[in-house]
Amino acid sequence: MFQKISAFLLSLLLITAAKAQTTFPSNGAPDTKHTVYAFKNAVLHINPEQTIDNGILLIKDGKITQAGAGVVIPKEAVVTDLKGKHIYAGFIDIYSDYGMPEIKKGNSESKKGAYGWNMAIRSDVEAHKLFNQQQQKADEYRKQGFTNAVSFHKDGIVRGSGALIHIANISENESIIKDKAAAYYSFKKGNSNQYYPSSLMGSVALLRQTYYDAQWYSSAQNKEYNINLEEFNELQKLPSIFEGNDKYNDLRAQKVGDEFKIKYIIKGGGNEYQRIVDIKNTQCKYILPLNFPEAYDVEDPYDAELISLTDLKHWELAPTNPGVFEKNFIPFCLTTSDLKDKSQFLKHLRIAVQHGLSEKMALKALTTNPAEFIGMQNNLGSLKPGMFANFIITNESIFSDNASIYETWSNGIKHIIKDINTPNIAGNYQFNVSAQSYSLNLKSDKESYISKLTSTDTVKRKASVQFKNNLLGLSFVKESAFSYRMSLNYLENNKSFEGKVQLADGTWENIVMTFVKEDSLKTKSKENSKQPELGTVIYPFVAYGQTLDDEQGLIQDAWKKFKNRYDAVLIKNATIWTNEQDSILTDHDVYITEGRIVRIAPNIDVPKTAFAKIIDAKGMHLTPGIIDEHSHIALFSVNEGADASSAEVRMEDVINPEDINIYRQLSGGVTTAHLLHGSANPIGGQNAIIKLRWGKSPEDFKFAKAPGFIKFALGENVKHSNGLNPDVQRFPQTRMGVEQLYYDYFTRAKTYKESITTSTKSNDKTKQATSVRRDLDLEAVAEILDSKRFITCHSYVQSEINMLMHVADSMKFKVNTFTHILEGYKVADKMKNHGANASTFADWWAYKMEVMDAIPYNAAMLTKVGVNTAINSDDAEMGRRLNQEAAKSIKYGGLSEVQALKLVTLNPAKMLHLDDKVGSIKVGKEADLVLWTDNPLSIYAKVNTTIIDGQIYYSQEEDLFLRENNEKERQRLIAKLMAEKHKGTKVVKPNPKKRQHFHCDTEDTGLEGL
Repeated sequence: MFQKISAFLLSLLLITAAKAQTTFPSNGAPDTKHTVYAFKNAVLHINPEQTIDNGILLIKDGKITQAGAGVVIPKEAVVTDLKGKHIYAGFIDIYSDYGMPEIKKGNSESKKGAYGWNMAIRSDVEAHKLFNQQQQKADEYRKQGFTNAVSFHKDGIVRGSGALIHIANISENESIIKDKAAAYYSFKKGNSNQYYPSSLMGSVALLRQTYYDAQWYSSAQNKEYNINLEEFNELQKLPSIFEGNDKYNDLRAQKVGDEFKIKYIIKGGGNEYQRIVDIKNTQCKYILPLNFPEAYDVEDPYDAELISLTDLKHWELAPTNPGVFEKNFIPFCLTTSDLKDKSQFLKHLRIAVQHGLSEKMALKALTTNPAEFIGMQNNLGSLKPGMFANFIITNESIFSDNASIYETWSNGIKHIIKDINTPNIAGNYQFNVSAQSYSLNLKSDKESYISKLTSTDTVKRKASVQFKNNLLGLSFVKESAFSYRMSLNYLENNKSFEGKVQLADGTWENIVMTFVKEDSLKTKSKENSKQPELGTVIYPFVAYGQTLDDEQGLIQDAWKKFKNRYDAVLIKNATIWTNEQDSILTDHDVYITEGRIVRIAPNIDVPKTAFAKIIDAKGMHLTPGIIDEHSHIALFSVNEGADASSAEVRMEDVINPEDINIYRQLSGGVTTAHLLHGSANPIGGQNAIIKLRWGKSPEDFKFAKAPGFIKFALGENVKHSNGLNPDVQRFPQTRMGVEQLYYDYFTRAKTYKESITTSTKSNDKTKQATSVRRDLDLEAVAEILDSKRFITCHSYVQSEINMLMHVADSMKFKVNTFTHILEGYKVADKMKNHGANASTFADWWAYKMEVMDAIPYNAAMLTKVGVNTAINSDDAEMGRRLNQEAAKSIKYGGLSEVQALKLVTLNPAKMLHLDDKVGSIKVGKEADLVLWTDNPLSIYAKVNTTIIDGQIYYSQEEDLFLRENNEKERQRLIAKLMAEKHKGTKVVKPNPKKRQHFHCDTEDTGLEGL
């Protein structure tokens, strides 16, 4: 025991000695006092798990020396009797730009020196070298209880390191606790003036390439010297914090993290509750903002129509986000980031507590958790000996509406927020004036008070309140031109006021204002403490979303008939378009179980052990699900057009499962879509094949084990002659330049492939892994040469179609599909000889010069020559009418009904190499089916039911219910917003968000709102 005490005293001596030392000269006699400060009779919140009443806290030289009950106060100590006030460990914000220079848009300049090639990779930035005290911002933080922050420069995809600092009135040298506390990342390229990346998927690709480059750089011999890669590898030693700012970006970030075996601490956006199961499955820690949306002004019914159901529900449910994290045992901390007004932080914190966050977890999220996240739990976050003297003093529980912060101490430096001797007059009072009784509620707000005045006749009145030097000034208007003005002295012993009031006629009247004790308000306070009644989360979080079975156990009875989970589905008495040799079967049944078709026959009986949904399809037609071979729905961005090749980007990285076009196309019978990169460059990005699993997460949309595809493009778009991504410096600028670019890329890809092969044969596994730099761009192109990735090429003109087939033949690869291909009828024989597929429009042309030779007979002529041909949409609206588009080839070209249906079912399945799984109705195939009310090629046909993997994703019956439920939910929320406005809550005018429909030539970055 003696040894432990000696060691502790020695550590205090060393702390004292260190505190006294400085490299800066003194101007005059230095202050070398080592004052001991003692705070007694305090409610000490040692940590979120431990509270001590009538505790004592001792601090000296910026550190806590003792904290607890029965602590002996040294005689020389400066003592403060807190009389039951509360002391909490100071709050910590590990996602802050406090003390950082302003980022001025567009002023970024390329650095000269041995830096990396892309200015969005700013791994060399070190926040501790940029840090400068900002008094005004420091005051904002301290008023909300923050004593520490990790500050970093919020610019770029890789943002360098952040510095842990004290938010105290001391020099920069004394403020910095740790120079490199964490590394920061995002998907925003920030202030870089380079064109690349121009999209969200480009940001993902650049970050992935940087990780691979850094791995290669750290072990390659005879390497270049690269400051950014040197520093990037150093950042890997630090906690990695990633700015997601949105539930899907959070998932996208950890997908990158999983690739490189990194567990990010993810800074969320406040909407993670909408995908909490997926968020939990990331197994990450999170930093959550409290940026709850403001209430909307919906008094004008036309304004109310501008607000989406998503925004209405998010307004109601956003405050539940931290509580949902706690309920799901996901570790998190809180940040002031994203708040327009940081003074609202504590208010929003209390709102979060009202919406399900426990006070204990709220404290952990502000103290011990952020300290642990950055490995500083032995220095910050608790009131324990040896820790920094960083704490706040409050009049009562920080979670009380009447709580005030009196002092914030950081590094042992006192910062007065409010005079600690000023009485706290917050509470409820009653008084009488001229035989009329009034009730007054006072709430603390910063340095002033907010009042609510109500008379016994329940009339609410606006009152003006001032409190200074123990004098309360109160005035209010009783009637027009009839007001009361009073001046009252505060009596602290019974928390009441006495004084006089001047009446309207100028006479005076004595008045006593008595404090109403909490006991008399017990019933009311219990009512107020109840968690508000809220709507449920729907999946996806947009109109036509649905609740889950286990969603808080709150499924309305009306939902239950759609919520049953069946072992099997039996479709009876249908006319079945099989797309097989039997072609069309009448009055047949199809039995589906475990997502596959298991039997096709008349009069199938359900096994006694099975719980099956039976659909009577008498008079209806059953077809395979429609496959859209060329689509741009369900994406956050479509073009990465900065470079001539963007083969490194992946459409799977930007799947948007909340695009309403998914639901709309389900109502048109689409079950599978091929999501293509745009046509801004000759070599585009890697495509994604999805099933329209409405309500699922982005990863669940992907078609399992689908082959890889990539978008190529020819014509006006890629040479920028039509204004798409104009860049006079980017090669190519002509059609012949496009041809040369293909030769160059495939030659390079061949060399890259050979170098990988040579490396793979090496006996030294270390050299094998690192001797060749992994190039994501060339890797995708090399996969084409190995027939591991297939080309879908945007094309119109016969000369260019011929050109690319010639390039392919000479470089020994195949063009899998020419899409658009409106002059395909001119070269159908050559396409057949090459083995290319054709995916075209039925009768869409005349929208630019390249399509002037288009004819409606194109699809039929290609089919009759023997080219596997499909009809695609390339358009969200057309995508839900592909059955009618296919039918046009019966009129224009004389195809049979079976041939026409195959244009949007089996034929695209073949060109996507998925015909062994989908495209026809056959035992063993995946149960992607559509039940139509009429002949599927008729303009009168409507979709009754759309089935994917044996599950019903759309039905007419449920659609009617969803429409009704959407409107009920809207009206419930609008009524709630109206009530908020009438209560005096600040409201804002709706600002509708424009929904963008993507096409091949859409100039979209996908970076807005990140």
